This record gives sequence, C-alpha cells and structure tokens, in this order.
Amino acid sequence: MTVTDTFIKDLKIIEPKVFGDQRGYFFETWKKSDFEAAGIDFIPVQQNESSSTYGVVRGLHFQLNPYSQAKLVRCVVGKVLDVAVDVRKDSPTFGKYFSVELSEENKRQFFIPRGFAHGFSVLSDYAVFSYLCDNVYNKESEGGIIFNDPELAIDWKIPQDKMILSDKDTKHPTLKNAILNF
Repeated sequence: MTVTDTFIKDLKIIEPKVFGDQRGYFFETWKKSDFEAAGIDFIPVQQNESSSTYGVVRGLHFQLNPYSQAKLVRCVVGKVLDVAVDVRKDSPTFGKYFSVELSEENKRQFFIPRGFAHGFSVLSDYAVFSYLCDNVYNKESEGGIIFNDPELAIDWKIPQDKMILSDKDTKHPTLKNAILNF
C-alpha cells in the first residue's frame, strides 16, 4: 500500500495494492502489519456501511472522548467527496479541513485519526460507503459541526438546492460553538 500524508498531521490517504485480472480485482483493505509498518496505530473493532443517493451530505460527525474514533473509510460503489476537519484544540491545524474523492474506481482509502469531525457528500447517482472504526459507537458521545459552517467554508461539490441532509445534520452547532474534548 502507498500512504500519502496530507498537510494535516496524522490524516492520511491510503492507496492499496490492487490485483486485477479478467475475473475482477482483489486488495487488502486493512492489514495490521502494513499499518504498523506505516506508523499508523489503528486496530478496528467495528465496521459500518451506508448507502446513499446523489446529493446526500452526511456529517460533520465525531464521537467525544472516551468514545472518540479513528476511522478508515472508503467508497465501495460510486463516488464521494470525503471531508475531515481537525478539531484537536492544541493542533496547529485546528479548524482546517482536508477533502479527497474516494470512489470504486480509485479504491483510495482515507485514514482519519481521533480528534476529527468527518463527513462526506455523494457525487455519483448512488454510493455505498464503508468504514472501520477503532472504538465502538456511543450515542451519548455524539458530536457534530454544521455542514455549512461559514468559517470552514467547505465546498461539498453539490449545489445547495440539491443537498439531502438528515434533520439532525441541519442542527449541529458551528465549530466555535461545538463541545470538544480533544
């Protein structure tokens, strides 16, 4: 696998080695020894999957400590714009975000460490999104940041009138008003 650092410390793009032939393809989505060799401390304990149609924006979500989660995310079908926002208060990149296109074609994965808010928008007609987490979900520890926080100014690559959001995702606070314990 190839690991590419982003401008935000610990946030990484992972490109697995894909083996393809006339039958299709095969690749390892996570292998402990490869992650250790790349200096990534990540042992998943939960896997999640969602399906969505064009225009869906999910996020920005995080879990507060002690239930914070590192995630390894990928798009199994379709194409998404994946976004991670640094919400670690002592980080020099606090409040900065990085986005990357993940698709069934490019097979990229995105490693998001603890202390980040995460979301994605669906750019294809349909998408299946999968992610491994290193901690279990805890409802009482849910946190979020409003998707259209003007200080973040995230370009979700979806026109505002085409966005599909959950009721919950329209009610998150801005970053400066969010409860954070990272």
